[in-house]
Amino acid sequence: MGPARSAREVVPTCLWDKQVGLLQRDYPYDSIMAARVLGQGYAYLLTAMKHRGESLGLAPSRLVDIGVHTIILDTVAYAELCDRFSSGHFLHHVPEVEMKNDGSVMKTARIIAADGWEVDLSLWEDAAECGPCHPGNDSH
Repeated sequence: MGPARSAREVVPTCLWDKQVGLLQRDYPYDSIMAARVLGQGYAYLLTAMKHRGESLGLAPSRLVDIGVHTIILDTVAYAELCDRFSSGHFLHHVPEVEMKNDGSVMKTARIIAADGWEVDLSLWEDAAECGPCHPGNDSH
């Protein structure tokens, strides 16, 4: 197996820079932390898109979920991401009120790594047992 892929490789520079800036605006992150959170958010979403319909029960950690929200709130760019990586299928976000305490967060990190993406493990360990997302076939 070759080196792990970075989500930075698939996101246009202008979009990446904008979303890093949004994270810095909204959270107490420097550019390095914002890029780490964003990269893991993309790795999570791209993995969820690849495995759409497989009922794997993927879930981000709390920190990674911040990156996910930054990505999906830019709806035009997110729709384009879905078109590009999910065969035009929009991957919905269905958050749950209750956190699911089923180990799905670390399982998700392992699936992301198995798919060849870089995994910044320290960003996944903040909610190693609990995930905030509904495990639907066509949602994350």
